[in-house]
Amino acid sequence: MQTKPLILALLAGLSFSGTSQAALMDRGGGLIYDDVLNITWLQDANYARTSGYDADGLMYWYDAMTWADNLVYHDSLHNEDYSDWRLPSINGELIHHFVSNLGNKAGESVLNQIGDTAEQIANLELFSNVQSNVYWSGTNDVPGYAWVFYTNNGFDSIVGKDHLELLAWAVRSGDVAAEGNVPEPATLMLLGLGLAGLGVMRRRG
Repeated sequence: MQTKPLILALLAGLSFSGTSQAALMDRGGGLIYDDVLNITWLQDANYARTSGYDADGLMYWYDAMTWADNLVYHDSLHNEDYSDWRLPSINGELIHHFVSNLGNKAGESVLNQIGDTAEQIANLELFSNVQSNVYWSGTNDVPGYAWVFYTNNGFDSIVGKDHLELLAWAVRSGDVAAEGNVPEPATLMLLGLGLAGLGVMRRRG
């Protein structure tokens, strides 16, 4: 008679101890969640090209903004469509992502991982088509210009919105798992343990 409460107590304890401390989480279907900033990145860092939207993924700022604003990404793994994409902010998101998550250093390319931590190398490997080039941000507080980040040398600057064609990486606020569409890894583990526990109870009964 005490088996079911004991299983529930065990699962409750595991729900806390199994919580991930990682900054980046692969949600599957081409989506990577940053639990520090509470934003979701496309796994493909040059999806504009991969999807066929642009021949090389290089766009003027206005075109990059239009691409991100109108993007509807289909997660084939979970058969879900996600919109509300945008270009990342320069300081709080784009620089944080390349420097803190991916190990981009001043004077170095993001693809040069010599001497970086194992965590940062693993983070970089989570993504595809990361370019040693220049990425637009959505920050445009200087008239006619927008902030960019140079992943080939680790610096940020401002560029005229219609002066150069640069890369764009789409991001959206929040976590698809929190929206109820993608199970948390811990949730899947608890579900499996729960089903196993029910099997034990049935055999004992």
